[in-house]
Amino acid sequence: MRQHGRYAFSAIARRPVWDWPNGTRLAVHVAVNLEAFPFAEGLGIPLVNPLPEPDVQNYGFRDWGNRVGVWNLLDALDEHAIPAAALLNTAIYDLCPDVAQAFRARGDEFVGHGRTNAERQSDMDEATERAMIAACRDRIAQEEGAAPRGWMGPWVSETHATPDLLAEAGFDYCMDWTHDDQPTLLATRAGLLVTVPYSRPTNDIPALHAAKWPPSVWADILIDQFEEQLRLSQKWPLVFNLSLHPFLVGHPFRLRHLRRVLAHLAAARSRIWLCRPGEIAADARKVLAA
Repeated sequence: MRQHGRYAFSAIARRPVWDWPNGTRLAVHVAVNLEAFPFAEGLGIPLVNPLPEPDVQNYGFRDWGNRVGVWNLLDALDEHAIPAAALLNTAIYDLCPDVAQAFRARGDEFVGHGRTNAERQSDMDEATERAMIAACRDRIAQEEGAAPRGWMGPWVSETHATPDLLAEAGFDYCMDWTHDDQPTLLATRAGLLVTVPYSRPTNDIPALHAAKWPPSVWADILIDQFEEQLRLSQKWPLVFNLSLHPFLVGHPFRLRHLRRVLAHLAAARSRIWLCRPGEIAADARKVLAA
């Protein structure tokens, strides 16, 4: 059976136990996907049945996320002083720089998320992918004053070389791998790369868009996920991730229920480590590499 060779099997119940920096066992991070798309070409989530290009309806739905939705979402995050990570297409800097500025003003972490979600790195050869990763790293460094430490591929996509290329480009962690509820170490040509859990089952795209869960049901599921992970974390440290796309959750009828989830997280602040993914990666690397 073919294997990837990046990590070995490890049962969570058989691993050493540790605490997160504030003495808790559940790390919580919110990842906001900031995405930009060219007009009438490339990939893009079809929020309604796609039409021949120019598909102005689906383009407009996605563009609404940067014009309106993200500002609604920021209002909800600010209400409860919830930190976030901006998973940023670098095209945001050119098309809607106010969006990046808003997260910069909050002191949020910037994570590389490709140039645009109209392309996938899984479609690239190694030289093209290497150049794309370097260009995104350099653009974020130019705009934010420091290179990003983390990466999430557009469409959560990779090639067989992606972990190697990320480590070679100076990245410390990636969020593409969904194999665990704890950070793990990936073997690469340039050393070890940390994986930070990024939840797909409760992500707003598969939940609200693909599965068509009502927003009230989605919010209930998120709270159930959080509470059960909080209980399980008494046995072993875990990561709870809230993955958000403004063009989905920014709509008021969804945002109203997301506010319930954010209020629930804020009320549990003393029992969790409410942080950003780079902090999780840095602490986990010290523990896992020991």
